[in-house]
Amino acid sequence: MTRSAEHAKGSTTPEGTGDEVEVRIRGLMMDPVTNMPMIVLKDLTGDGVLPIWVGIFEANAIALEIEKSATPRPMTHDLLRNVLRAFDATVTRVVINDLKDDTFFAVIWLDRDGDVMTMDSRPSDALALAMRADCPIYVSRTVMDNARMNQKGRDVNSDELRRWLEGLGDDDMGRYKM
Repeated sequence: MTRSAEHAKGSTTPEGTGDEVEVRIRGLMMDPVTNMPMIVLKDLTGDGVLPIWVGIFEANAIALEIEKSATPRPMTHDLLRNVLRAFDATVTRVVINDLKDDTFFAVIWLDRDGDVMTMDSRPSDALALAMRADCPIYVSRTVMDNARMNQKGRDVNSDELRRWLEGLGDDDMGRYKM
């Protein structure tokens, strides 16, 4: 955990800067090519999309929250939210702030009585917690731009995948099935 004043160079402030893009979870679906679950993030101010491939367990945690399905016992992200509440800490935002070697990184911003802290996180965990905490989700503009470039360099189908994701309507975002 890091205090905001000590946060690494190049990351964002709790108030945000023009270097971030606010996104929402557009959906969770299976990648038609790899058959792996992916979260589709949609830029709120434009038509950009960012797919992030996640593991099956993380996808299930997000799917449960998307569908507002109750579980008999708290799932890991529910437990984390409950622990934070017990310590009077609030998740104020999550930021997907880095992309290295095709791996995304995220930071969870917490506030406890005015004391702002950050926690390093996998994006899937940060997103699952953000949904439970009902807080905004951001992506660094650099990450958004680099992800587009990385997708273009992968193979011929990556441009098609990007166009397909950008053109998805509400009815196209099928429910995630295990």
